[in-house]
Amino acid sequence: MQTSMTTTPATPPSRPGGRLPYKWSVLSNTTLGMLMATVNASIVIISLPAIFSSIHLNPLAPENVSYLLWMLMGYMLVTAVLVVTLGRLGDLYGRVSIYSAGFAVFTGASVALALTPFDSQAGALWLIGWRLVQGVGGAMLMANSTAIITDAFPARQRGTALGVNQVAGLAGTFIGLMAGGLLSAWHWEAIFWFSAVIGLVGTWWAYRNLHETAARRPDLGIDWWGNLTFGVGLTALLAAITYGIQPYDGHVEGWSNPMVIAGLAGGAVLLVVFCFVETRVRHPMFHLGLFRIQAFWAGNAAALLNAIARGGLQFMLIIWLQGIWLPLHGYNFEDTPLWAGIYLLPLTLGFLIAGPVSGYLSDRYGAKLLATGGLFVMAMTFLGMLEIPVIFGYPIFALLLLFNGVGSGLFTAPNTTAVMNSVPSDQRGVASGIRATFQNSGMVLSIGVFFSLLVAGLSHSLPGALNSGLSAQGVPAHAVTAVSSVPPVGLMFAAFLGSNPLSSLLDSAGVLHQLPPATVTTLTSRTFLPHLLSVPFHDGLVVVFILAAVLAAAGAVVSLFRGDLYIHEEMAER
Repeated sequence: MQTSMTTTPATPPSRPGGRLPYKWSVLSNTTLGMLMATVNASIVIISLPAIFSSIHLNPLAPENVSYLLWMLMGYMLVTAVLVVTLGRLGDLYGRVSIYSAGFAVFTGASVALALTPFDSQAGALWLIGWRLVQGVGGAMLMANSTAIITDAFPARQRGTALGVNQVAGLAGTFIGLMAGGLLSAWHWEAIFWFSAVIGLVGTWWAYRNLHETAARRPDLGIDWWGNLTFGVGLTALLAAITYGIQPYDGHVEGWSNPMVIAGLAGGAVLLVVFCFVETRVRHPMFHLGLFRIQAFWAGNAAALLNAIARGGLQFMLIIWLQGIWLPLHGYNFEDTPLWAGIYLLPLTLGFLIAGPVSGYLSDRYGAKLLATGGLFVMAMTFLGMLEIPVIFGYPIFALLLLFNGVGSGLFTAPNTTAVMNSVPSDQRGVASGIRATFQNSGMVLSIGVFFSLLVAGLSHSLPGALNSGLSAQGVPAHAVTAVSSVPPVGLMFAAFLGSNPLSSLLDSAGVLHQLPPATVTTLTSRTFLPHLLSVPFHDGLVVVFILAAVLAAAGAVVSLFRGDLYIHEEMAER
């Protein structure tokens, strides 16, 4: 029979020298760690215009789309793949040890990013490589923070503690938007120096104040075959999704690319093999038996559906604001990241209002009603987004964002608490990793699915919009055809990154200097391309928001199956 680990930290209520009780030191440090790890998942998204402009990358070049997508998704892909393995390593060799090392890895990578020595494609490769390393550090933090909190707090306070931690975690994705807008308006390297300074403080704090409270189990060994099949399988699957949304061989997307098909099929096969391996090894990294626990499987399934619904929304909102709405309202391209962050503040505010309260209430009443109700509120806000035009009035948009944030806050903390309370103490590290894997994989999958739907909508109606808009300005027919044949993803990214590519496209077609100066001024203005993009973009948004509403509603239904308040150690004592 497997020996169980210590469930409650055998530490005195206060640290020597009159310091705060240890559990509050744990909560403050892990909250900082989660905040830093999740801020960096979104801070780069909103800063991409400044980054790409500074390293001189042309968003219309087909090969550069790959760099942009890996900058967006590489960090999330690494965290999705590694959190289970790193959570299991925490169970074996010490959760605090892996967690503290994560701060150090993250800080070192942030410094390397801030010191990027190259331009153009070499600079992009440097940034992507160190973003992947940064993702390793983020995964070490994410995989063990909730397990460390669960070890340090008694069951009656875990909902509140995990609520604060998870509010910081998901609020980080919203705060990153604001911080990225502010810092990139100053200098793009500042976003990485900001991470380096916070990481340095967190590293010092973790090594100085945190210590192991749960028994290590190195005798259980490492499940090498499980780690290999899971890591390679999930990497192949998520990487294939990343390449599937890029143009390929004359197609607007790459789903017909043999490498993408092979990645999807091979990744799925390896994950099936992984499940088989885990039922045969003596000490598996991924305890499939945990999914027999009702609160565990229902909570993780609901979290996956929530992540898919929410992740795509954030990406779409940023493109919507930076590429279309703000330029059409007179904002300079270089100012759009800052103002996009400002205009998305209601989303953060709603989450910060609901998150801590729902965590506290879940300690008393369980997660079912709170988490289910939160997902239902989110579904309603997605449907509400369908009713506003692309060039919307801000008050109704802000109200929908506020309630979407409230719904997300109602769901997150109670759901995380229910998942972590449902597992035995010696499985908390891997359970935390499984939870984070579902969440992070959902974010990557979300961007892939929603982006594909958006591009499909654009490819259907954008060529016609370009044709009529350019023809109305007297552009010759052959040049109109050349511009209309440009992949929609390139034009959309160009608008998102703060540039109007029509000047270079018309110049390549040999007609720019033949047009009257007034016409050239109109075509190359900051409003002409966003105006042409607005109607086709809305066609894509309709499909995106319908799918997001369906996913959130499905998550609400799954959440109902989690059962009543369940705490594993209390049930084991009966």
